[in-house]
Amino acid sequence: MSEVLEKNPTEEPVETSPLAVEVNNLTKVFSTGIRGDHVVAVDNLSFEVKAGEVYGLIGPNGSGKSTSMKVVLGLMQASKGEAKVFGLDSGDIRARNVTGFLPENPYFYKHLSGAETLQFYGKLCGMKRKDLKERTAELLEMVGLEHAAKRRLGGYSKGMLQRIGLAQALIQRPKLVILDEPTAGVDPVGSREIRDLILKLRDDGITIFLCSHLLEQVQEVCDRVGIIFEGRMRREGPLDELIAIENQTAMTLENASPELLEKINELIKAEESTKLVEQGHPRTTLERMFIKIVGRKQDGGKS
Repeated sequence: MSEVLEKNPTEEPVETSPLAVEVNNLTKVFSTGIRGDHVVAVDNLSFEVKAGEVYGLIGPNGSGKSTSMKVVLGLMQASKGEAKVFGLDSGDIRARNVTGFLPENPYFYKHLSGAETLQFYGKLCGMKRKDLKERTAELLEMVGLEHAAKRRLGGYSKGMLQRIGLAQALIQRPKLVILDEPTAGVDPVGSREIRDLILKLRDDGITIFLCSHLLEQVQEVCDRVGIIFEGRMRREGPLDELIAIENQTAMTLENASPELLEKINELIKAEESTKLVEQGHPRTTLERMFIKIVGRKQDGGKS
């Protein structure tokens, strides 16, 4: 069964907070059980996810991103530090009530239909029958599966399973949705559909916190990004700032003659027929920056 967060409809709602997620000095240590040895999965990690934004936490396998996500979900306890959701401890039931989760490899009962699957999770969340029926129809339409509402999940494609997984994460109308590799194993068309759904959720005011190694897709949807490696945050900030090449400047000119291009620095201000359309730092890709940071760390370079 897919991981389901507890929901108690009698609990008080979470107070409004400008921060959807706060991770402060988080450390998680696992014992290996061999001669008392231990592994530090997350090392003094701190970051924030603002309400209403899409935040991407990226890193190679074993970097600590999934461990961090589980602490934020309240599924794992930190060794040191804390994680909060809308100002509440991540283990607080009220924080769980407003959080939806799609794991990397969700497991569903293949004999259930799409509609039955959503109703199953809705009942686990304590939703009433009338509200659940309306919400099921709404979500199936949102994720583009209304045509497959009565089809068993055993006949769903990987992309369809990911979309029904996203729908179940939204069943209780969460304020925060946490996605672990939401497009893993999905073809380009399915990935585009999931990307569009993420952007729609953001437009609807829902906060998205996702972990992914598909950097091109992260670059398409995220407002801010954190790069984690060996349990520590290496770079973090608004996406546009992270991928800017600070020591270069690009200019886009409209109706510029070849002669003007040769004398651009001297003539641009005097040429009335030329319009400066854009000026700023050219962009690298998130993938290139990621490889540069991680590669340097693996080679023993300084941060």
